[in-house]
Amino acid sequence: MSILNHVEKPARYVGGELNSVIKDPEKVDVNFALCFADTYEVGMSHLGINILYEVINALPGVWAQRAFCPWPDMMAALRASGEPLRSLEGGMPLSEFDLVGINLSYEMCYSNVLAMLDLGKLPLLAKKREDKDPVVVGGGACTVNPEPIADFFDLFVLGEGEEVTRELCILFARHKKEGFSRAAFLRDAAKLEGIYVPSFYAPAYHEDGTIREIAVEQEGAPAIIRKRIVENFDAEQTIKKPVLPYINTVHDRCTLEIMRGCPRGCRFCQAGFAMRPVRERRAETVREVARNVIAATGYDEISLSSLSSGDYSQIDELVNGLVAEFCDQRVSVSLPSLRIDSFEKDLAAGLQQVRKTGLTFAPEAGTQRLRDVINKNITQEEILATVVRAFESGVSSVKLYFMIGLPTETMEDLDGIADMVKEIRSAFYRVPREKRNGFLNITVSASCFVPKACTPFMWEAQDTMEKLKQKQQYLRSKLKIKGVKFNYHDASLSFLEAVLARGDRRLAPALLLAYQNGAVMDAWHEYFSLERYLDAFRACGIDPAFYATRKREAGEVMPFEHLDCRIDKAFLRRERDKAYEGITTQECRKKCHACGIQKYCGLAKNKRPTE
Repeated sequence: MSILNHVEKPARYVGGELNSVIKDPEKVDVNFALCFADTYEVGMSHLGINILYEVINALPGVWAQRAFCPWPDMMAALRASGEPLRSLEGGMPLSEFDLVGINLSYEMCYSNVLAMLDLGKLPLLAKKREDKDPVVVGGGACTVNPEPIADFFDLFVLGEGEEVTRELCILFARHKKEGFSRAAFLRDAAKLEGIYVPSFYAPAYHEDGTIREIAVEQEGAPAIIRKRIVENFDAEQTIKKPVLPYINTVHDRCTLEIMRGCPRGCRFCQAGFAMRPVRERRAETVREVARNVIAATGYDEISLSSLSSGDYSQIDELVNGLVAEFCDQRVSVSLPSLRIDSFEKDLAAGLQQVRKTGLTFAPEAGTQRLRDVINKNITQEEILATVVRAFESGVSSVKLYFMIGLPTETMEDLDGIADMVKEIRSAFYRVPREKRNGFLNITVSASCFVPKACTPFMWEAQDTMEKLKQKQQYLRSKLKIKGVKFNYHDASLSFLEAVLARGDRRLAPALLLAYQNGAVMDAWHEYFSLERYLDAFRACGIDPAFYATRKREAGEVMPFEHLDCRIDKAFLRRERDKAYEGITTQECRKKCHACGIQKYCGLAKNKRPTE
């Protein structure tokens, strides 16, 4: 406990929070370390971690205990004392668990993965682990392409984790009872749909560095590993009694998942394709979950989570019902991901009823031409009409998200962002004074385009860092407008993200070397150093531009070729070609475009509850 006297936020490491699960160790057959490769505040705000915590702990004989990546001050304290990284619930070192599951939500957390394994006293490389060591499992968004970190994991869960994690725990319990053999367990685990054991596969390369093939080296292992899709989303277990942190977290509120997938098909968006098919929870299911969570936590805000909450077919019924039910308790309702063309004035008024909040919209591009390229399917007129409705409902704070470096982008498209912001500002002051609320604040955020797997733009080149920085400074000069704040992402961070997003296994030695040379907490500006990674790449004979700024040909074998996100590659290529022709694609719930997932979303159990 004396270690905690030397760290910034001891409450990150003590456990004992309200609603945390404590089980009798004597009655536990499988100990599961549920890890998040970022700080406690970030991890405790992650919906997936909170869902799996309750899913796993609902299993008899299985105990899920949480662990988060320590802040650098705690890392130093652990190393100085020789103490291992321990779980919050039972204080167990990571090395004593049966399964160590690590959520991979963002490529820039990879150095934190190595830090957690290292501090937990586990061998970093999977090939060096013995039967006595935990099985290290990766899951989350980055498993669309986990190849750069494949050497550090025993297996990955592809797709949605609720059902397959249950199956994995049950399988482990059986193997443990029979006398555990890591090799035998991995062979059986690979038979579960959605489980990928990277040591069973070996990539081979052409002389130019591109991949020739990905060979199956383990007899019985599938040539293609398909992502897992939850059978019945509405009936699947959700959060009922979340752990209540002692300290403020990134999202300090009741978060309710109302929908999975997105019907829109924005061509840069990995989640929009990788999380298909689109499924909804019934409004009454969501309201029942809200009652449970509010009663168990006392939160004063309900956040309705999805990729595009305005596309939820029962949004008016749900929001109005929640506002009516919880208004007297001073519990507000928010929609963090709202499309411009799905915003209604009455909906905004309901959201503002308890407390005044700003609204966030993502036009993504400043001109109609570029919005058509990325398949955003919104017009300038819709954008302006939407913000006027918001202003008339009392909104005076607006966040606008854009992306720079998109395929075919020109400087005129950047001018379009500035022009749009000016028009929005003018629209606010055209609203009669008695209808508008105070002074307008506009926050414009511009991220850098990163080509991602399982998207129509996965073949595209990223802009060079120099070009991205030039565009950022150009846009900054254009947005020196009263009441407007401009934020932009670090281009060097986005460059490294692009390297890792489409990287292959040859990157693993460089990642390990960068970690050994001090890389950690790369998503945090004060700790990130691109030069540290460039040094590691040079030492390992790797050209990072090969992965980030190189355009792929249509027939090139991708590092993730054997990992099936269930979206047909031919469909993605058609969407890419339509982008260059400026042709948009209608949302998939209005017209099926044969993306490959239709054989699943066409089933009755995956249709919207209202159908």
